[in-house]
Amino acid sequence: MKQKPSAINIIWLALVVLATVTASYTGRMDALTKASFESAKDAVILAIGLIGPMALWLGIMKVAEVGGLMQIIARWVRPLMVRLFPEVPHDHPAMSAMIMNMAANGLGLGNAATPMGIKAMQELEKLAPEKGTATNAMCLFLAINTSCVTILPLGVITVRAAAGATSPASIVIPSLIATCCSTLVAITMAKILAAREGEPKLAAAYAKPEPLMETGTEPKLVPPGMVGRLFIWLMIAAFIGGAGYQLTIAAAPFAFSASSLNVLSGWLIPMLISGLLIFGYLRGVKVYEALTDGAKEGFTTAMRIIPFMVAIFVAIGMFRASGAMEILITILSPVTSAMGMPAEALAMALMRPLSGSGAFGLMSEIVNQGPDTFLADLVSVIQGSTETTFYVLAVYFGAVGIRRTRHALPAALCADAAGIIAAVLVCNLWFG
Repeated sequence: MKQKPSAINIIWLALVVLATVTASYTGRMDALTKASFESAKDAVILAIGLIGPMALWLGIMKVAEVGGLMQIIARWVRPLMVRLFPEVPHDHPAMSAMIMNMAANGLGLGNAATPMGIKAMQELEKLAPEKGTATNAMCLFLAINTSCVTILPLGVITVRAAAGATSPASIVIPSLIATCCSTLVAITMAKILAAREGEPKLAAAYAKPEPLMETGTEPKLVPPGMVGRLFIWLMIAAFIGGAGYQLTIAAAPFAFSASSLNVLSGWLIPMLISGLLIFGYLRGVKVYEALTDGAKEGFTTAMRIIPFMVAIFVAIGMFRASGAMEILITILSPVTSAMGMPAEALAMALMRPLSGSGAFGLMSEIVNQGPDTFLADLVSVIQGSTETTFYVLAVYFGAVGIRRTRHALPAALCADAAGIIAAVLVCNLWFG
């Protein structure tokens, strides 16, 4: 049976060709050429920069996996995950890795969420009956990931607080509503498109879960003795004392200020790292050895991502440099303005799926210019309730060599559109 080309092929080609055609009219061919080289270089630099975080977090995930945390978490949310991912065995490592990724996204821990998502995709790839082709579970996971419910968008709140917004956290509930709508659409579209396409051949490969490791090769867990446990509990008590001390010396510990929010966001990552390592240690894991074994995967994974990131970054860079983005905004502005979306917010909405750093920079600029305006509230909600779809697709699928993405991109883009529309409607009701 002849396979249809994935949507990513058509969209990627359209971005490059439209950029070239547009530049022929706007006279930006030199800028287009420069953007193609600069974007390729930026993609490689970013991929190399991911090596360290990937090595760290994949190592920490290895400690948690060996200690059995993944299985414990998977059991807690098994009923929901089994319904969402019936193709994945409930006790497979992919289940708990996906849960960890979604939890990190929900807390706004982007740096921690990406390696966890890559780990989940690697585990799902082990179940794929046809290598290089995304399964239904992969497509659904990516769609959920690009629209994952964000409980606390700390980065956006911090920017608003630093800009002097009267109520920096006022966007939390609107962002939560918008991202819930986006996630529901992501799940619905992924399921509908999966039903139309069907599962790739040899779906029976899902019948039995792949064992975590061969019999006889399980690491021997040796829990610490009395001295080791006493040391850990003393450290936990000392940490609680330090946290209490910081609260007592803060002038307004529960007020939303730039300094307090920076402190909060700064505490989450160290607490997560230490908590996972302590869990592994108390379970008897040789934490240093397990971490270094898992960290080795970060280097090879980052190298595999580079070709996919180069392709995506070049297409997006050319599209922006040619002036096609400005033309598209001009064409759509009359329609979106009638819906209650200013032209500046439309630029943000179009930028968000393409460039995370570009969207964040645009959002920061708008917020700094008028932190208490409707426009600032709207772009903040869009930033806090949507994700950089093309980047996630390139990184996650690139990590496991997926070239035929099937319905992953259409489902994710539908979720993006739903999130943006919901953000506009909610903001007009909430702040209007």
